[in-house]
Amino acid sequence: MASKTSTTGLSVPSKRLSRLWHMGRATTDFAAGIGLRGMIELARSREGDGQRIRLSPAATERLTHRLARMRGAVMKMGQLMSMDGSDVFTPEAAEIMATLRDRAEPMPLSQLNRVLSAELGKDWNKQFRRFEFQPIAAASIGQVHRAETRDGRRLALKVQFPGVRESIDSDIANLSFLSRNFGMMPEGFDPTPMLEEARKQLHEEADYVAEAASLRAYRALIGDDPDFLVPAVHEDLSTSRVLAMDFAEGVSIDQLTDSQYSRGERNRVATLMSRLMIRELFDFALVQTDPNFGNFLYDAGSRRIVLLDFGATQAVPPALIDGYRALARATLAADPAGMRQGAVALGYLGDEVAEEQAARLIDLIALSGEVISSDGPYDFGNSTLFERVFARGREMFQDKQFSHMPEPATMFLQRKFAGIFMLCRRLRAEVDLRAMLEPYLVEPESLEPDSARATVMGR
Repeated sequence: MASKTSTTGLSVPSKRLSRLWHMGRATTDFAAGIGLRGMIELARSREGDGQRIRLSPAATERLTHRLARMRGAVMKMGQLMSMDGSDVFTPEAAEIMATLRDRAEPMPLSQLNRVLSAELGKDWNKQFRRFEFQPIAAASIGQVHRAETRDGRRLALKVQFPGVRESIDSDIANLSFLSRNFGMMPEGFDPTPMLEEARKQLHEEADYVAEAASLRAYRALIGDDPDFLVPAVHEDLSTSRVLAMDFAEGVSIDQLTDSQYSRGERNRVATLMSRLMIRELFDFALVQTDPNFGNFLYDAGSRRIVLLDFGATQAVPPALIDGYRALARATLAADPAGMRQGAVALGYLGDEVAEEQAARLIDLIALSGEVISSDGPYDFGNSTLFERVFARGREMFQDKQFSHMPEPATMFLQRKFAGIFMLCRRLRAEVDLRAMLEPYLVEPESLEPDSARATVMGR
């Protein structure tokens, strides 16, 4: 066993009232950070003039600390906000916000021992030759430790924070309360179905038995792909709150921006990740929907991408796949009527939506489709698409144009699509999305899901 490293941490607030208090403090930190003038400017801003939320580094530090302290569902949403904060916050604040991906405080050693004793037995340590008590990663739901078993297996053990699973319902209830009572949603927009979908997804992420099943299914789908590696699960050391996997070497995929990696390598990795996203939707009907960059490692020695964290894996029903296919086909054909049909099929539009409102949403979808409409590779590094879509969407939000709730299952799929876009942007890559997408836009033959996909769909 490795010597114990002094690891400090604070317990997770698990009571609803306690978490509501922390969430209120986080909201107060945000409001105080941008000030009254910032709040007024944010409310009035209507043009895509590059205006940013002026959140000071000190205020952002307080906000990220508060979210990291809460962990769980609230921190998960903060991580999404930090995916590419440079487009919204000041550069100084964005640098701190980006640390939220790795900012969760580790649990105290006493809590770690209690969790491992409860899950693996009182003498859990006797199963390991070495166990690194200092976690190599800590996120919103758990932390990861490097270990080696007595029989020589090199593992990564993901250990769930105590109280996180029990706090999911209270977090979602608190978010629902805030969205209803503090004007966080457009008038007439009911967030309940979306929050309920988020609640179910988060419960699945906190169920490591379900994640192990998803990991095995996805590993079977990837097979012996020379470009990707999915770690194997070790059943004898896995429970509903501990997940043991092969330890994999590599650096977080966004670190390919370092000068040691060539433009060609960045383009290759971005292309592989984009193609995998398309295969997930149309070939696998199974999508790993958490695009946090830390979930993808790059092993420079083998030139393979290591795929991690399958807690947010979602099976996609055929109706949604058909809806995305129809929408993409119509977007490439510049067919507004077809785009509207696809938007209705995905729940972005209701049949009762006024013509002018529908036209504005179709225009926004067409603008977003720029990445797949380009002839040849799309230059993400020089693209201003994010700013333009953000400005247009903000304008529609303030004009109360988003009154219809989309199909809740699309929320996590959109998260994955946006995450891959942000990765390509971060790597300043050129990717020919149209060429890799077009083969999937023909009407497919009716096929039964393969056994690996069916395993997860039936879980």
